[in-house]
Amino acid sequence: MVDNANTYGERVSRLVGWGHWFAFFNIIAAMLIGTRYITQSPWPETLLGQLYLAVSWVGHFGFLVFALYLLVLFPLTFLIPSRKLFRLVAVCFSTVGLTVLLIDTQAYQTINLHLTPVVWEVLFSDESSSLSADLQHLFIVLPLIFLLQLALSEWVWRKQRKLSHKHIGRPIAALFFVSFIASHLVYVWADAYFYNPITSQRANFPLSYPMTAKSFMERHGLLDREEYLERLKESKNETNLVKYPLEAIEFDRRSNPLNILVVSVNNLRSDALNAESMPSAFTFAQDNLNFTNHYSSSNDSYGVFGLFYGLPSSYSSSIQAQGSKPILIDTLIEKEYQFGLFSGDNFDEALYGETVFRGMNFNGIAFNDSTSSDSQAIDAWSKWVKEQGKQPWFSYVELTTVDNFNAYSNDQAQTAGEKLKAGYLKSVAQADSEISELLEQIEALDLTENTVIVVTSNHATEFNETKTNNWGSNSNYSRFQLQVPLVIHWPGKVAGEYNHRTSHLDVSVTLLQDLLGVSSNPYDFSSGRNLFDERKRRWILAGDARELALITTKNTTVIDKFGNYKLYDEDYQRLKESNPTLPVLMQGLTELQRFYVKSN
Repeated sequence: MVDNANTYGERVSRLVGWGHWFAFFNIIAAMLIGTRYITQSPWPETLLGQLYLAVSWVGHFGFLVFALYLLVLFPLTFLIPSRKLFRLVAVCFSTVGLTVLLIDTQAYQTINLHLTPVVWEVLFSDESSSLSADLQHLFIVLPLIFLLQLALSEWVWRKQRKLSHKHIGRPIAALFFVSFIASHLVYVWADAYFYNPITSQRANFPLSYPMTAKSFMERHGLLDREEYLERLKESKNETNLVKYPLEAIEFDRRSNPLNILVVSVNNLRSDALNAESMPSAFTFAQDNLNFTNHYSSSNDSYGVFGLFYGLPSSYSSSIQAQGSKPILIDTLIEKEYQFGLFSGDNFDEALYGETVFRGMNFNGIAFNDSTSSDSQAIDAWSKWVKEQGKQPWFSYVELTTVDNFNAYSNDQAQTAGEKLKAGYLKSVAQADSEISELLEQIEALDLTENTVIVVTSNHATEFNETKTNNWGSNSNYSRFQLQVPLVIHWPGKVAGEYNHRTSHLDVSVTLLQDLLGVSSNPYDFSSGRNLFDERKRRWILAGDARELALITTKNTTVIDKFGNYKLYDEDYQRLKESNPTLPVLMQGLTELQRFYVKSN
């Protein structure tokens, strides 16, 4: 078609009209690609949630594409009045935009994240990975998109006047505008009243930032603050539910109703278990199953959470909110085990009463100054065992002596670091004498042939070995804060030393499978595996309520729930110029999410 618009104003007017229609058809293309987000997101269970999804889909992509047109192409209309050059620029821009949108849909489908500079860098950093290859294959369609955009450009140019005469432009623009405004207004209401079928769709689409207006609604009497705060409190118990286990537990193995005694010597480093510092415990380790490369699942007291649940600590708040007991505990209850729970501080840590042993009775101890509180806990445990009949029992004994190690050193000639370490070693020696006392009680009670005894710790402690001014625990995920002893006395199993890497997440799996007859795949109820599975593992997990650490033999990747990461070498020194391998990043993000209920 011959362009007869000769004046500058006529050419600009024609290009503006063409640009509007070109943007409209690209909105339709973006919406079609955007259906991939819908298929990969949980389907809303309510009609209102489904209506919101449809309206936000229309409004969001309509606004997104048209806003890009106004910000980028519309100004160029006045700077590039040449129709051929402008249309070529528009075609190139739309081709790149739709290709990036396709890549974003692939990233969302695979790792449930939208593109950011960090995600983009990681996605294409590992050329050997299958996902990176899949993403790069998307670029193959780029020439096809370019050709389709060229064809669309020419078709719109030829049909522009005919399209304008149909008078459908304004109704279509009104539809997109009304959908965009309606979706945000509905979200304002849903956010204020905690309507989860809508608020859970917040991050479905890229560059989606739904509007909230609680303060505005409160000022104008549309929202009662007291009612809002009450709903906020209630909502904390309703969101982010965990499906634990993922599938019903099956019992197709032969069980062995042995007693179980778990002893946690809190704050005990793995390298403290040696002949010089802990002779009694060291001898016990030499005579039994000694896992010398064992890691806690957390650098704080939540290592106990991983020990019993077999899940990363990031699930702890949701588990606590819904009141789920560990599968290990539920199985023991089902098999009619008796429970004896003893602690050198009467379980002062809220984690025990509110989560791990929720609803269970602690064996409280009236401590006195005659001996250490841990010794008194051991005596109370011994008396409790004597009262048990032939019914199998499970007992947890928490020794807290090493938690208070700084009180054992008063040598003023030492530096602060030396004093701290000397105090720790004195405390470790004290703990060893208490373990010796416990082992003597076990022998006296004749329990060695019918009791599985697990000796470990909740976490370790660091003395600035990473040279980052870190002392104690709960400050990093180095081996100095995570590596703890694990010694197991298991009747019928041959004593030996195991050097493969193991985790607290593996302990409950092992007890359930090898002692209690569980035949289910550990994947259905844990992030760990059987302790005696010596196959090489790519990584082990640790973390807290906010983030997850994936520890390999070469480095440690720390990831938060938004996909942000930090990489450290084997000495826990930050690697700012390096990226984790994509499989490690993906597996970490999967473990952070796979037990959560995906529902609206």
